[in-house]
Amino acid sequence: MQMLYNSDSFTVVQFDMPGVGGVDEPVRGGYEIVDKVARCDIFLEGVLAEAFKQGVQNLIETEPSVEVLDEYIGRFTSLSRQPLTLH
Repeated sequence: MQMLYNSDSFTVVQFDMPGVGGVDEPVRGGYEIVDKVARCDIFLEGVLAEAFKQGVQNLIETEPSVEVLDEYIGRFTSLSRQPLTLH
């Protein structure tokens, strides 16, 4: 687990999980995005996680502002309204 981004609005954490089938199985993982304002989160994996990663890499090349990054990340959190709960 590695925190990749943290703003007033969002936190993005990357998860890498080794495959359960052995050495030759690829690493699985994804990104958890926490929307601090809406108090919800989403976990992206597979094709959606790759699309998110590619989009962030493209944005980083343009040296975006926090507002631009937050706007991009917000597009993904709108896909889920899983409420945050404290344990």
